[in-house]
Amino acid sequence: VQLQASGGGLVQPGGSLRLSCAASGSIFSIDVMGWFRQVPGNQRELVAGMTRGSSTNYADSVAGRFAISRDNGKNTWYLQMNSLKPEDTGVYLCYAYLYGVEYWGKGTLVTVSS
Repeated sequence: VQLQASGGGLVQPGGSLRLSCAASGSIFSIDVMGWFRQVPGNQRELVAGMTRGSSTNYADSVAGRFAISRDNGKNTWYLQMNSLKPEDTGVYLCYAYLYGVEYWGKGTLVTVSS
């Protein structure tokens, strides 16, 4: 499975972005899909995840502001990010866990700055 993340960019604090992760094949059977954030000097952290049954979980820092969703017909999942803060800045990587194997996209840079 190849993953391609897109949608990052520069946004002012309080703004919104929607990230997309397009998979090379069907996402219907993916056990877990989601998004991590990587900031230089910090560990990669989970931002949001969704199971095959559509249960979701979020980092405390983004709960209530971010929402993960999926479109099986487009083999794509999304991260809607609202009320963005400077501390949300980082490279966002999408990932998938399928049949015991992890797959990672290359990431898309989100910069929140005035």
